[in-house]
Amino acid sequence: MTFQEIIDLIISKFGQETIVATDSDALQPYVYVPAEKLEAVAQFLYTDPRLYFDYLSCITGIDNGAEKNSMEMDYRLYSIPFDHHFVIKVKLPRNSIEDSTTGLHLVDTTWMPVVPSLTHIWRTANWHERETFDLLGIWFEGHPDLRRILMPADWEGHPLRKDYVEQESYQGIKVKF
Repeated sequence: MTFQEIIDLIISKFGQETIVATDSDALQPYVYVPAEKLEAVAQFLYTDPRLYFDYLSCITGIDNGAEKNSMEMDYRLYSIPFDHHFVIKVKLPRNSIEDSTTGLHLVDTTWMPVVPSLTHIWRTANWHERETFDLLGIWFEGHPDLRRILMPADWEGHPLRKDYVEQESYQGIKVKF
């Protein structure tokens, strides 16, 4: 099945507004969907017998920086029986107190971008989402065990954020040189 045929199936199921943008000329073609439609589109891509994207191979979080005021999620899907590849992207607002309205979740005193968890669709999403949460500070709504996976539980901040400020010390150990 071609990239455009998959897009057409998504549009026929959810409507044109589900597809925010596409790039079929990219090395790996991709489609942008709104965060609030991600879960439904992912479930469709997994359960529709014509598609059966049974493998979520990678989730990547991207910090576009303060100047673009956005972050992105990138989901790499694969259908083992049909040998189809598909990439879904979601654009999220950056976190700040100034724009802490829609699309953000308050954790302790920090506003985080929010995207629905896909762990109930693909089990591989579990650790990918935890890693993205830990390193970029993106909240996965509905995740069964969203906690740090690489950094200590009491670590301050998210190290892959472009605005990350390194701690001077951690538990009495100098970490910034």
